[in-house]
Amino acid sequence: MADSDGREPLRRLAVHWTLSAHARRLLVLAVAGVALAVLTRRAEFAGLAAPALLLLATWQADRQPEVTVRVQLRDASLVEGVSAAIDVEIHGHELLDVRLLIEPTDTVLAGEAVDVPAGHPARTAVLRVVPTRWGRYSLGVLMITFADRYRLTEGTAVAQLPFVSPYPQAASLQSSVVLSRLPSRLGEHPARAAGDGIEFAGVREFVPGDRQRRINWPATTRRGSLHLSTFSAERTQNVVVIADETADVGEPGASSLDLVLRGASGAITRYLAARDRVGLIIFAGRLSWITPGQGQRHWYRMLDLMMSTPGGWDRAPGLSRLPRAALPPGSLVLVFSPLLDHRLVEALRDLRERGFSVIVVDVLNTEPAHDGSRLSQLTARLWHLEQQAVRFSLTQIGVPVAHWDGVSSLDTPLAPYTRRVLVAHR
Repeated sequence: MADSDGREPLRRLAVHWTLSAHARRLLVLAVAGVALAVLTRRAEFAGLAAPALLLLATWQADRQPEVTVRVQLRDASLVEGVSAAIDVEIHGHELLDVRLLIEPTDTVLAGEAVDVPAGHPARTAVLRVVPTRWGRYSLGVLMITFADRYRLTEGTAVAQLPFVSPYPQAASLQSSVVLSRLPSRLGEHPARAAGDGIEFAGVREFVPGDRQRRINWPATTRRGSLHLSTFSAERTQNVVVIADETADVGEPGASSLDLVLRGASGAITRYLAARDRVGLIIFAGRLSWITPGQGQRHWYRMLDLMMSTPGGWDRAPGLSRLPRAALPPGSLVLVFSPLLDHRLVEALRDLRERGFSVIVVDVLNTEPAHDGSRLSQLTARLWHLEQQAVRFSLTQIGVPVAHWDGVSSLDTPLAPYTRRVLVAHR
């Protein structure tokens, strides 16, 4: 349980004390010198062992068996591929030097060891870790090594690092797909209707009641009568992102599920930054959704839903029709999917029949392995034909399918739809 100031509590760790490797080497040198002096009856060999014996005489065996440590993650939320700081605070053994080293798990990269000199009652250090994949796992263990001035005594304590749940890294997306018809809600997208925005729409004649500050003087001078500049109204749109978690194929770190979550996170981040209302539907063994909303808190809610919903592979019936509560009329629907589940394909056809504007981002970048035999090649060919048929059928009903390799920006596959207004169908 954290303290009242939000910091992690102090923990007592057992310290195991042993002779250091340097002390063992000195002990071997001293014993060898004394043995040679006795066997050869020559005093100069004993002189060789004297410095080692003097250093070993300073060794203290009565070290404290415990140390107090606080390990605190500086950031409350982590993102895969982004460096995070761990603050370490050590109380006790002020006269000993400390060396801190993180032994990470397989999905974590750790920085170099940090040396903390002796002399302060409370010593602090900052360690760096980089989570390499989203999910929930432990960062590893923190190895704390104490050493005295002459490196004779070595104490070791082990602290368990906390479990973390890094968010998927958001794919880069700089442009937006905008519908032709937008709801009458204040936003940042220029609409076709005239309004009080900043996007220039045209020039018209002045009528009584118009604002004089909008008089277009060049047009007035040229035509000999008062003319005004008109501007497009600024509206917001409803965007619903569908993340297909029914399959996870491909290499870990670049699998279809990785790309689905990164692409969905990038789209959510982009449209929330444009002050659109964004919702999320998780299509897995069961349906989970969050209705469209705005704000930073809403962003965290959607990312937490992506992280908490397990992958699919459960062939539950009744998923071919998405709920009306999660899809406001006139919404733009962005789907991130490998298109391997026929239930999602049927759900997309149903959305199109209901009049939604749908764009599918295909994240499938792998294919079934085959052994090179004729039968295996025929099977792979049939699989390719089936996948092409699924994508062609969606395109024929007005659902464009754009392929994304997971490496480039999302602007590349969405470029044909972001350069112009996407016509919204009834």
